[in-house]
Amino acid sequence: MKIARIETFHMRHEDPGISLFDGSYDDCVIRITTDTGLVGIGEVESFPPAIQALIHGPDAHNHARGLAGVLLGRDPRDIQLWSDLYNACDYVGRRGLTMHAMGGLDLAIWDLRGQAAGQPVHALIGGAKRQRVRAYGTIYPMGRTESEVERQVADRLTRLHLSAVKFAADPWWMDDIAQTTRLLKAARRVLGPDRGLIVDCALAYQTKEEGLKLYPAYREVGLLFLEAPLPLDDVEGHAAMAAHGIPTGVGDLGLTHVLEFIEAMDRGGASICQPDITMVGGFTGIQKIAAAAKVRGKRVITHGYKTNITVAANLHFLAAHADEELLEFSTSVSPLRWEMTNEQLPVASDGYVTVPTRPGLGVTLSEAAVKKFSRSHQTSAL
Repeated sequence: MKIARIETFHMRHEDPGISLFDGSYDDCVIRITTDTGLVGIGEVESFPPAIQALIHGPDAHNHARGLAGVLLGRDPRDIQLWSDLYNACDYVGRRGLTMHAMGGLDLAIWDLRGQAAGQPVHALIGGAKRQRVRAYGTIYPMGRTESEVERQVADRLTRLHLSAVKFAADPWWMDDIAQTTRLLKAARRVLGPDRGLIVDCALAYQTKEEGLKLYPAYREVGLLFLEAPLPLDDVEGHAAMAAHGIPTGVGDLGLTHVLEFIEAMDRGGASICQPDITMVGGFTGIQKIAAAAKVRGKRVITHGYKTNITVAANLHFLAAHADEELLEFSTSVSPLRWEMTNEQLPVASDGYVTVPTRPGLGVTLSEAAVKKFSRSHQTSAL
């Protein structure tokens, strides 16, 4: 079996919501086809035209290669592929966009490996330790009144059956901390004592002094964890905030390499790694991060705000992960989020999502979605 064709699709839905921090409106989908007819898919949380250039571009020299050229003609079951991709771009840089492109390709390669073996991906990366995973979802923007927040939370619990919710912070939270506290307490009232409440700062605050002003409110509502509290370069600021006792999660806003996560844990005091599987080198890269976290006694809660391709990939990783963790279930209203695959991965009434059991990722690319949303299509073939 050999890789015969690699395709990338820039998928985009034009909508006012595209200006928000929501990657579900713009996507780079990857499809790899073998000479035996098997098709593997992946996607990337990144800047699609740049990903297409990294994959399909011609070699500059033997240390700056187009990634498709590294894979074409190779057997997708070859475990050396990831290392060869990594080594082929050392001149370009093995962080950031390069790891994004490798991530999307790696998802498609593992999809092919699972199909070739007749096994779901989780069976190939350690075996499923659970068949279902608890889901949480994001509410953004937060309502400005207690009654509105109560309605938002009640809607997510009844319509999507989420077992925990996350609010993305806005700068206006700092305008009236007492009011923000009341809003968070309103959310807690609806959630009750057993469902988790998470806050994603999403870079709303630039200094630890700003962020710490809300810590009394976070303690009062029993915050599960605080996500992305500061710009990632402020390692010392992260460490200072972590010292105040609320678990901090980092990684979804730009960390792409295991060494970056190690620094965040060792120097920044992060207690939770939040890698996006499409941004850290796919299944191969995220397993390196999970191994580093395990040695340090830290948690891994994956980021995921794309389509069911990413949801499926995260489900396979979380099924095989040593510890039971939450699945981020995107609540985006973008049609790309819900129409990209032929399969749906719904949250059951008890708050759990079933892990796919079909060979590979267990989801397939919708041709109707390709026709509807594709803005550009590039192909590399033998």
